[in-house]
Amino acid sequence: MEQNDLSISIMELEDLNQISDNLEKNFDDFWNYNVFKSEIENPNSKYFVCKQNNEIVGFAGISIILDTADITNIVVKKDFRNKGIGNALLNYLIEFCKSKNLSKINLEVSSNNDIAINLYKKFGFKQVGNRKNYYQNSDGLLFTKTI
Repeated sequence: MEQNDLSISIMELEDLNQISDNLEKNFDDFWNYNVFKSEIENPNSKYFVCKQNNEIVGFAGISIILDTADITNIVVKKDFRNKGIGNALLNYLIEFCKSKNLSKINLEVSSNNDIAINLYKKFGFKQVGNRKNYYQNSDGLLFTKTI
């Protein structure tokens, strides 16, 4: 898949409704519909969808506090992983943060998620902390990037 086949835009409630029936099956079991809906409606949060041929193949979100963004998630549909969508979404988040004159991006990731860790390092994120046993079966690694 070429990255120019992808389009990324602000997530609307209709996007969430489109994927709500298969959030767990196709995107992982991390949030239920109501939590996700409240995040989309939160004025301090921004969510984006990545589409290919009008099909949602990934999404990502940030929470903004003062001049700092916290990445809340980057999720790619299971059948579309390892095709550059995570790269495209992370790059879009970074560029969005730059356009808002934010100074830093933080995130937390499971120590078991090597693919995500490598992605973040590729984009210049540095590990700054470790939360022991934060997740059910792993530590939570804290990363940051100055922009």
